[in-house]
Amino acid sequence: MKTGAPDDALRDAGLRATRQRLTVLDALRERPDAVTAQDLHMELRQAGEPIGLTTVYRTLTSLAEASFLDVFNREGEQAFRLCGDIHHHHLVCETCNKVEEIAAAEVERWVNEVAERRGYEVTGHRADIFGICADCRL
Repeated sequence: MKTGAPDDALRDAGLRATRQRLTVLDALRERPDAVTAQDLHMELRQAGEPIGLTTVYRTLTSLAEASFLDVFNREGEQAFRLCGDIHHHHLVCETCNKVEEIAAAEVERWVNEVAERRGYEVTGHRADIFGICADCRL
């Protein structure tokens, strides 16, 4: 996540530090997995948080658009995860939805080699690797 206090980081991104945004960021802070809006809404409601499903969807979308969250497509539905603010990639478990960040350097050389062989100039990329994590393979 962007550095500094969450309310300052939100304001720096042009977003108001609303209770809902702070609640969603707090709920995502220690999660190792990507979560859908519906699942997050259910968890927040079970924890006694008075927040509507539409508010959760809108909040997740605005946070993703402001680059606070990474978005993953999980069986046709978007799942969200709070990630670091430096360039990185992901290993995504298809069983438990755990997401591990991969340092960009581990992928960059391969990206540049592939693009160069095909005559491309790299202007951007996203590399997510999907599979089954070691815990789920047991």
